[in-house]
Amino acid sequence: MPYLILFDIDGTLVLTGGAGGRALTRAFRDVFLVDDAFRGIPMPGRTDPHIVAEAAVRAGLTPDGPRLSRFRTRYRECLREELRQPGPRKGILPGVGPLLDALQARPDVFLALLTGNYTDAARIKLEYFDLWKYFACGAYGEDAPDRNHLVKVAIERARACGAHAAALERVVVVGDTPLDVACAHAAGVLAAAVATGGHSTQELAESGADVVFEDLSDTRRFLDLLDGGFGA
Repeated sequence: MPYLILFDIDGTLVLTGGAGGRALTRAFRDVFLVDDAFRGIPMPGRTDPHIVAEAAVRAGLTPDGPRLSRFRTRYRECLREELRQPGPRKGILPGVGPLLDALQARPDVFLALLTGNYTDAARIKLEYFDLWKYFACGAYGEDAPDRNHLVKVAIERARACGAHAAALERVVVVGDTPLDVACAHAAGVLAAAVATGGHSTQELAESGADVVFEDLSDTRRFLDLLDGGFGA
């Protein structure tokens, strides 16, 4: 039976060396005149709109549509600039390229994204690392206020993009945080967790992931799990 596999971006496919956080901070300062607006606000596994809204509330702001639009425009500009800067732990994560190549070559797999990034930020990040080409569509941060609703959006997008109908019955979310696991299980789909972000394999296992990887370098193990129905 075909699979729909939904990949998170930050900590799962790539690390940007802090470019995303720096770009958000710069854009917020430039548009809302608030310095260091995201200090202490957790980002991994959360959506960009949720993170921005929390910073705005903490700063006593109620951003209107035009200013939010200016913020996103400025964020795009800053993100492109920051991605060109050197940074610690920056790059495509281990095994990602070979795994995506292997999955893309399989007729029983449809690849899509499930990420808290704004659509434009997701594209900028993945184009920088030459990974955007693998994904026909996806669900993004602005598609739902609650990340747990993004699986449904991703399935609808995949259907519109031509995913085999059977694949919609066998969906796997691949992410690096317990919030990715919760998102998958809230939608009743499989959660494959990878410890290349900020959480250990033990933490991811304890969060209820159906399968846990140290990283994605063991392509054969991933493909064998597909062939075995992830133990079903």
